[in-house]
This record gives sequence, structure tokens and C-alpha cells, in this order.
Amino acid sequence: MTIYSIMPEETVFGGWDDFNPQYMDLTVNGVQMQVEMLNGTQARIVRLLSNNCYDYLNPTYSPGSVIEFAPQFGGNI
Repeated sequence: MTIYSIMPEETVFGGWDDFNPQYMDLTVNGVQMQVEMLNGTQARIVRLLSNNCYDYLNPTYSPGSVIEFAPQFGGNI
């Protein structure tokens, strides 16, 4: 990759090594996806893991979209 810039290299690439996102796999409305958690009930979609082609056509699940969900815990108490 070649970058032509008048800015110093430290400015252009500053913080490059500090970026360490925490991803997790979720299933929302039957659609499997990889997300980056924003807080307890919101996440940003990174990519879809679904096998259904129609899920990729749904703009609700496009990468970069923020989704809201309610965590559900399985099992009986």
C-alpha cells in the first residue's frame, strides 16, 4: 500500500497499533452476525455470518449499522 501525503508518518498511522476491537457472534431475529459491542444493548454490525442470501439484501443488517437487542439467557433457574 502506498500513501502519498504531506502529513508525517506518525500522524497518519498514529494509534494504528492501539486499535483492538472486541467482536462477538450474535443471532438477532434468526440472523447470525459478528458485532462490535457498543454498550449493554447496542452493537455495530461488522459482518454477517448467515447462509440466507436474503439477509444480505436487508439494509437493516448492513455492516456498520447499529442494532439494539435485549440479552437473553438460556436455561431454567
